[in-house]
Amino acid sequence: MLSVPTLWTVIVINFLALGLVWAYVARAYPKFEAARYWTAAAVLAAAGAAISMLRDVMDLRFSLVGGGGLMIFSSWLACMGVARFYHRPVSWPTAIASSLLCGAGLAFFLVVTDNMPMRVVIYSLAQATPILLTLPLLLGKQNGRENPGARLAAIVGLLLLSIHAVRSGAALLGYGGAITAINNGLQTLMILLLVFLAMAWNFACLLMAIERLRNEVADLALLDDLTGVANRRHLLQRLTEECARSGRSGAPFSLLLIDLDGFKTINDTHGHAAGDACLKHFTLMAQTRLRPGDMLARTGGDEFCIVLPSSSLREAATIARRVLEVCRQDAARCTGSDIPIAISIGVAQWDRGIGEFPDRLMANADHALYAAKKNGKNDFAVYDPAPPLSPETVETLRKFA
Repeated sequence: MLSVPTLWTVIVINFLALGLVWAYVARAYPKFEAARYWTAAAVLAAAGAAISMLRDVMDLRFSLVGGGGLMIFSSWLACMGVARFYHRPVSWPTAIASSLLCGAGLAFFLVVTDNMPMRVVIYSLAQATPILLTLPLLLGKQNGRENPGARLAAIVGLLLLSIHAVRSGAALLGYGGAITAINNGLQTLMILLLVFLAMAWNFACLLMAIERLRNEVADLALLDDLTGVANRRHLLQRLTEECARSGRSGAPFSLLLIDLDGFKTINDTHGHAAGDACLKHFTLMAQTRLRPGDMLARTGGDEFCIVLPSSSLREAATIARRVLEVCRQDAARCTGSDIPIAISIGVAQWDRGIGEFPDRLMANADHALYAAKKNGKNDFAVYDPAPPLSPETVETLRKFA
């Protein structure tokens, strides 16, 4: 037979172990704020269970109300951790007021009138409320991605709500009796299920954290360390996707290949730190002239690419003109030690001949870039294999731009 003290001892040890795990996660990843909430939730739950376990050696009112109140507040902390995981604000006044109100309800139905079923209902309602408020976050997507841990936490949350509902209903109907022993109390069985689900909830949150970290590492592998824009790997992935999409629909897309003019001279004259600053500055300027859905990538050194989905050659020329103008305007404002930035741009459009081979599109844009540099730099040129662009054609594109 499993006695009540043994049951509470198991609960205390369980939550202390969870608290130890989350404390390690919080220390290993200081910026992972949710882990601090989950650490506090586990520790408070252990403290609440320990106080409840001492009901035979201390005032019953303190053990029931104090222990129950701490465990209720720990539920709010656990769900606040989920909110912070999704970068949502949390309401401390709501959590504290709700815990105090439920604690007052427990005290009323213990001191003023001894009513065990109502204490069970109040406790279950208090535990279920934060879970119910958290479910929409767990069932939604973050940045278009599904998190397996969040799905598991949502399932566990629904099971917790079901157990609380069954426990409250059984108490109101007089089934199960008080928590006396594991083999003669339905309420005791419900408590064991709640403890098991609390462990499952924490493991689901741990899985959420692992999935978040995995996604962050994957994202970092696709970003340029210096400028923060997409790197060459990400560019090739995006170009492959766009080529496949255009191959199915026949709709064109375009690519801009950009090179900073005289960048080697900047490095040699002003140093590599100044060169890095120029790359970052150009990145910020170019992004102000792009549309939602356009992707800027650094392919290496002073070379950048801009993917323009669903864009014709004429529309791409317009974007090229905008990027050129913002750089020229910025260069015109340079004074003193400021370093002006000049760029050359090659413009190319996908066609059926390119198919699903993005390197062909990049080669076309590179040919256009060479033409732009040959024409005097700080300009753009478009790629047209037959016949080569005449000055009149280039001028026509400029007018449309």
